[in-house]
Parts: sequence; C-alpha cells; structure tokens
Amino acid sequence: MDPVKGNGEARGRGLAARAGGWSARHRWAAVGIWVLFVVLAMGLGSAAGRVDVDESDQLKGETHTAAQIIDDAGIKEPASETVLIQAKDPSVQATDTAFKAAVSDVVKAVDGTGTVTDVTSPYVTGTISKDGRSALVQFDMRGDAGTAGDRVQPVLDAVAGVQKAHGTLRIEEIGGASMNKQYADAFGKDFQRAEYSAVPVAFGILLIAFGALVAALLPVGLAITAIMATMGLMGLVSHLQPMSDTANSVMLLVGMAVGVDYCLFYLRREREEREAGRGADAALRIAAATSGRAIIVSGVTVCVAMAGMLFTGLAEFEAMGLASLMVVAVAMVGSVTVLPALLSLLGHRVEKGRIPFLRRRRRAHGPSESRFWTAVLRGVLAKPLVSVLVAVGALLAVAAPALGMKTSQLTLDQEFGNSLPIVQTYDRVNQAFPGGSEPAEVVVRAKDINAPEVRQALTDFKERAISSGASRGPVDIKLHDAQNVALITVPLVGGSDMDRAGQSLHKLRDDVRPATLGKVAGVQAPITGNVAGNQDFNDQLLGSVVPVFAFVVVFAFLLMLLSFRSLTVAVTSILLNLLSVGAAYGILVAVFQHGWGASLVGAEGVGAIVTWLPLFLFVILFGLSMDYHVFVVSRIREARLRGRSTREAIQHGVVTTAGVVTSAAVIMVAVFAIFGTLSMQSMKQMGVGLAAAVLIDATVIRGVLLPAVMALLGERNWYLPSWLRWLPDLTHDESPEAVAPAARGEQERLPV
Repeated sequence: MDPVKGNGEARGRGLAARAGGWSARHRWAAVGIWVLFVVLAMGLGSAAGRVDVDESDQLKGETHTAAQIIDDAGIKEPASETVLIQAKDPSVQATDTAFKAAVSDVVKAVDGTGTVTDVTSPYVTGTISKDGRSALVQFDMRGDAGTAGDRVQPVLDAVAGVQKAHGTLRIEEIGGASMNKQYADAFGKDFQRAEYSAVPVAFGILLIAFGALVAALLPVGLAITAIMATMGLMGLVSHLQPMSDTANSVMLLVGMAVGVDYCLFYLRREREEREAGRGADAALRIAAATSGRAIIVSGVTVCVAMAGMLFTGLAEFEAMGLASLMVVAVAMVGSVTVLPALLSLLGHRVEKGRIPFLRRRRRAHGPSESRFWTAVLRGVLAKPLVSVLVAVGALLAVAAPALGMKTSQLTLDQEFGNSLPIVQTYDRVNQAFPGGSEPAEVVVRAKDINAPEVRQALTDFKERAISSGASRGPVDIKLHDAQNVALITVPLVGGSDMDRAGQSLHKLRDDVRPATLGKVAGVQAPITGNVAGNQDFNDQLLGSVVPVFAFVVVFAFLLMLLSFRSLTVAVTSILLNLLSVGAAYGILVAVFQHGWGASLVGAEGVGAIVTWLPLFLFVILFGLSMDYHVFVVSRIREARLRGRSTREAIQHGVVTTAGVVTSAAVIMVAVFAIFGTLSMQSMKQMGVGLAAAVLIDATVIRGVLLPAVMALLGERNWYLPSWLRWLPDLTHDESPEAVAPAARGEQERLPV
C-alpha cells in the first residue's frame, strides 16, 4: 500500500488538506466556482459603486469638528486659487505703473474665463509683501472643490497669457485646484506605470524560477484574479467602511506580493513531490497538507496584522487595512481551492512552454536543495552561537539609527523636490507671504454670529493673532450670517517649516483663542487647515501606536502558538520579526533622514520619515514576513515529525525551501522597489522600506538567524508547557507521509 495514500487519509484531515482534496476531485466545479466568484464580485462591486473616505471623516479632534460644523451648516467651501505677481528686478515695486497694469490684466483674464468667482485685487485686500515686490490676486473656483482640478486649465492658460505679455515680472498660479491638476498630470501615469509594471516583473522572475510558461502564468493569474475580486468587494464594503485610492494602491501591492507567493509555495511543493517520483494525486495531497497548511497559517496571520490598522481610528488607515485584509484572504482561499484544481487539470502540462536555456535537470530522488544555502547552513550549524551573535549584532547596528527617528508630514518641496514647477511657486509664495500658502482656518459657530460680543471677539482674535507673533497677516474674516458661522483665515508664521508653523498653531490654540473667542459663552472655534490637520493626524497616530502594536504582536503570537503547538516557536517568531522591522526602520532613517546613500535610490535626505510610514510598515512587514517564517518552520517541523533529529530537520527545512523563499523574496523586492522609483518621497520611502525589510527577512533572518537560534535551542524548540496542553490542536495538516516513531522523551514535545 502507498504510505502516502494510506496515511494521508488518516492524517490529512485539516482544512487545507480537505480543501485541496475536494478541489482535486471536483476540479471543474472548483474552477467554475472561483470564476463565478470573481465575476460576481466585480459585477456587484461595479453596480454598487465605491464610496470614498470623506474629508470630514479623515480625522478626529478639532479638524473633524471644524469639518462637521461646515457640513452641518451646508457651506460648500470652494477651491481657492492665488496668482503671484512678483518683480524679478528688486527695484520694481507693486506701486509701479507696470506692476499695477499686470495686476489689472491678471484680474481681467482670470475673471474672463467664467469659471471663477470673488476675484480680489491685492490693492483692495492688502496682500502685498513687506518688501513691496510681490502681490497676490486671489479668487475661488466655481463648482465643487473636489473636481476643481478638472476645470482649472482655462484659468492656467489665461494666467500664462498674461505672463507672456509681462516678461519683466513673474506671474504664476498656485492653489488646491492647480496643484491637483499638476499632480494628476505628472504622477497619475507614474503610479499607473508602476502598478502595471509589477505584473510583467513578477512574471519574468517566475519564468526564470520555473523555466516553464504555464507554471509561471499560474501564480500571476491567481494574483490578478484575487485583485480583481477584491476590487469588486471593496465597492460593496465601502458602503460600510469608505475606501480610497491609496487603499486601492496598497491592495494592489499586497495582493500581487501574497498572491504570487502563496501560489509559488504550493506549486513548488507539488512539483518537488512529482520530481521525487510520486504520482500526480499523491503529489497534490502532500502539497495541500503541507504548503496548503502553511498558506492558511500565514494568510490568517497576515490578515490579523492588517486588522491592526483598524485600531488607528484614522479613516485612511482603516481603509488600507480592510482592503489589504480582503485581498490576502481572497488570495489565500484561491491558493488552497482553485489552484489544486488547476494543477489536477493540467497534470504534467504545467511544464508546457519550457524555456530551452532555462531547462532544469529533473531530480529523481528527493527535493532539490540549494548549494549556496547548503554551504551557508553548514557554517551556521557548525557555530550557531557565533552566527546568532554576528547576525543579531549586524541587525542591531543597522537598526540603531531608528532610535533617532523623526517623523513629519512632508512639505510640498520635501515631497517633490524641484521636479514640479509649482513647487518653486510654492516656495516663492511662502518666502514673500510666510504661511500664506497653507494658512490655518478658524471655524467659528455661535448662536448669533452678529451679536456684539461675538463680533468684538472676532476682532480681538484678528488683532491678537498678529500681536502674539503667530501670524504676520493679513487675517481675513468671512461671515456666513444665515448659518451663524464665521471663517477666519490666518497665515501662520513659519510657512512651509512645519516645526515653526506648528508652534504658531499652538499659540493660536492655546493662547489667542482662549483669550478672545474662548471668553464668549456658546461659541465653538476649532482650528483646521493643513498644519492643524497634520498636527491632529500625528497626535491621533501616536495615540494608536500602542494598541496597534499590542494587537498585532499578541494575536500573531497566539496564532503561531496554536499553529505549531510550541511556546518556543511562537516567542522566537515574534522576536525575529521585531528585529526585521527594526532593521527596516534603521535603513529608512539612515537613507531618508540622514541622507546616507540617498542618491543610490534617487532620493534626497529630507530630514524626516513621513508620519504614517512607521506604523504602516510595521503592520505590513509583520504580516508579510510571516510568509517565509511559517513556510520554513513548517518544513522543519515536518522533517522533525518524520523522525529526523532537530539539527537534521533544520538543515533539510532551510535548504529545501531556500529556492522558493528566494524566488518569492525576489518578486516582493522587485515589486516594492518599483514603488521606490516614483517621484514622491513618501512613495520612495515606502518602496525602499518594504524592499529592504523583505530582503533582510529572506536572507539574514530566515537563512542565518532562524536556523542558528533553532540549533541552539535543540529539542526545546518544540516545548509546550503542560498547563497549555488544553489549547486546540491545529497541527493536523502535517506531511501525510508516515511519521517515524518519536524518540523516547519526545512524545510530549511533538504532539501530532
């Protein structure tokens, strides 16, 4: 009797083994159900439409309160635009005839487009710089502020026409609409190109790894269908939890990475068993019970990690977390259901389309082992303590810069450098009118906005904002009498310097407001704007760090404990992952904060890490690094259960998984590195951080540190205290091969 078949039915009773077995027996049904699921998800999602995160729901705190007041009052704030008129010659002043003529031409040209309203002259509003060389013409775009970027081109053309007529002056437009327009033109295709290039890059690497066209197409096909289905599900779920374009991009990134990885793990194991001489059915059963189980354990762990983002209370993070969680779950289900069905249908045809120069020598006896990692493992296992000390020391040295990490929302010039013309305009406006490009906005609501005490408080606030040093003016007050709301625009001293602008904001919130508007009963006066929004975002993010970290670490620990029934494996898994994340943080700080080697990745040292990235990276990396860890440890445990000694099991597990882990890591690094080529510094930081962490994880952590630590621990790797024996046994899906009797004294450590 075939020992695989005989034992497989008895022991392969876990979820992955049952799912793989059913799919292999009902292959057309499994494929049909998957196709139907993808089509239905896309169709229903398209019909439902996607609800995106509303700006008023992005944050809590004062920013949210201000947005809520404006929404409740029904005030539709337009997209405001500004035209800077600036003398190139220091001797030219705004009071000169030629300068006044240019201002007049700008006002006429802009107003003549018919797409703007409330055009104001600097000679009326007093928006003339202290040195007299610069002036601002301000106006609002008609219609919805969210779509103003689509309608701003005629205004930009009109301003460009005035510039041609006045060559001695600098005449440039800036504002929310014009910036959105330039971003969309410059970076929309940039992002799209990065997303589209991820597929051929992954396919090319898989083609090299498998040397066969059909085998390389399967993982890419699974990842793409999982992404398509998730896009549809995002539309449905968005009616409960609003989504966003950022969440969509992150979902594509994670979906491509895990979708390809899971399929790669499964396909490699099935091919390996066939090369060892097993029949197609036996090879599929073994792949289902081993790699299938590892995929489920890994997938659930990744989903738990992604769920950590739901604890931030930030709508954008919640959207990213839920979208990532869904695509991982879909890819996981597809890997253990439709993939075995396809492999059963294809049989040996999975080797079709072999590339001649990539033809691999078939091995008749046992799985292929990496010569490189065999040599590395020989040294590691010979001196495990030295290996641990060297590897940990190196990783701690790499992580050391993270102790001085400074986080900040990147300003426009930090984010884009000089790659956009509008960045130079932004800098000029901030130099001439500090804080003018990113003013604070005070949203005042009272029972009667025209009551004498309220009007006096508004006047006092305006005067005190300047006298306190928080603003140099001009402070503008716009009354909405019918809604009993007033909007106060306050340019902050510090301008694009977020630290100084933040200090000015604190003066407004802590000193100016309590002394003026705060003394009038019944008045609400939350302060919003870009600087305030960044401050509130930082505060809320910092407040969510501990809950998110605790949730991810605790649940990952519990999952590893249940999946391997080993307290030692669970603890070492968490510690190794934390070390990997710390090293990634250190690289980020060294490159982007200190500028060490920044030019190598086409970046500049901007002096800070973008605020949202550390928490985002922790969640993503903690989840993704479990892919390799679960896969390698599962193989080691499987070999141990077959009767090998712990040291032999480590050697076997690491070297036989080295090829697939390397291929998976190369794909992940390549996909993440693509995002490191984008022009935005925040995207560069994300791409470099993810790529560096995966590279470290797949080499130093899994290839050196993990086997060295396990070698030092020996049989203690499988330790489970007697008081934890009541835990549910989720280890059913081990290798469906005959398990050799355990050595004396090991039965309790290795429950099956």
